[in-house]
Amino acid sequence: MSNGTLNKVMLIGHLGDEVKMHYFDGGNCIGRFPLATNEVYINKQTGEKINSTEWHNIVVRNKAAELCEKYLSKGDKIYVEGRIKSRQWQTEDGTPKNAIEIQATEFQFLNTKKNTDGNTSNISE
Repeated sequence: MSNGTLNKVMLIGHLGDEVKMHYFDGGNCIGRFPLATNEVYINKQTGEKINSTEWHNIVVRNKAAELCEKYLSKGDKIYVEGRIKSRQWQTEDGTPKNAIEIQATEFQFLNTKKNTDGNTSNISE
């Protein structure tokens, strides 16, 4: 925590897709995947049970990305801790784009289809 501010996120959710990897010159890489978290509540006016899903864009780097790609599949449950980061870029046709992402600093596989032996990773940089 610096200058009296805090940027920390803790999520438990299910992967919405496979981990997508991107490799850079020099050997570094990043992995990206969508993570779904659910909230269930009762609409007070109708009494209807509402299930609301929030999607989070998770980014993991280097060894952590490789671990996620190796062990995680769509639907797997994972704990992610990290920080919120916004990113801006332009498409090839010049259209401005932006994204809000969770830069993972720690994660733990909670329920996976592939054999992980309870893998946990602290990926603090």
